[in-house]
Amino acid sequence: MIEDRFNFQKNRVCKLFGIEYPVIQAGMIWVSGWKLARAVSDAGGLGIIGAGSMYPDVLREHILKFKAHSRRPFAVNVPMLYPDLDTIIDIIIEEKVPIVFTSAGNPATYTSRLKDEGLKVVHVVSSVKFALKAQAAGVDAVVAEGFEAGGHNGREETTTMVLIPAVRKEVDIPLIAAGGIGSGASMMAAMALGAEGVQVGSRFAASEESSAHQAFKQAIVEAKEGDTILTLKELAPVRLIKNKFYQQIKAAYERGASVEELRQILGRARAKKGMFEGDLDEGELEIGQISAIIDSVLPAGKILNQIVEEFQSLREQISRA
Repeated sequence: MIEDRFNFQKNRVCKLFGIEYPVIQAGMIWVSGWKLARAVSDAGGLGIIGAGSMYPDVLREHILKFKAHSRRPFAVNVPMLYPDLDTIIDIIIEEKVPIVFTSAGNPATYTSRLKDEGLKVVHVVSSVKFALKAQAAGVDAVVAEGFEAGGHNGREETTTMVLIPAVRKEVDIPLIAAGGIGSGASMMAAMALGAEGVQVGSRFAASEESSAHQAFKQAIVEAKEGDTILTLKELAPVRLIKNKFYQQIKAAYERGASVEELRQILGRARAKKGMFEGDLDEGELEIGQISAIIDSVLPAGKILNQIVEEFQSLREQISRA
């Protein structure tokens, strides 16, 4: 029933993950370590450790540290375009991680194995086509991520406002909205469109517990409308802040650069250089369009509380109208 989406005690996302609020922190590379995941989970949402920027032994360390400091549910995000995937999956199973979010790949690759081990599996999609494939693969829920999102993005460029109702119409499993969500108002809008929960990335990137470099957090706070762009679609579409590195990419496009030249410009460890090491000129600064309305760095628990309180206030206002 529609009403159950707004009743957190009956909400399918809350029940699936065993959490108080249907707010999921995205598993962002170089940002989502165990401290951020713990802060979000302890506040009643679902914290996610981002495996994409971690060697297998580092991922295991983050999982163990989370479990040593919190008994709350948590997840690991596995982008399937990075190496050591089999080893990463082995560690997740060995350490009894309860929930796995997969992205940027075929959901059928690991879903059956993970579910056979008793794990919940969620897949991130950018289109109705891939949402249906994920449902057919047996995932427990999907995250439908719109064009507004930061980091690796879909080639379809479908906005969250269009994507959520389109996916809701076609799939039966729990639906989580992502892309451009960082407030109670945007959470309310997403759930009115058919989502049963939201995944929040950029807003948590600018949190005290985020493992991002302080200079990158400040760049998020200072970003204005139009300061981000989706680019490098020939390699893997990514939304980033327009800095000196982006100007190199732009110049390459203007002279008709080949895919190989684009790959050489991107090189290795660009995202680490920008987001983790704080090189705002030569680094890749992945962030969503919502950065334009982020104006402070706050504790992650406070961010989650603000989102939930605004959502509940709006719900009460609407019910009285």
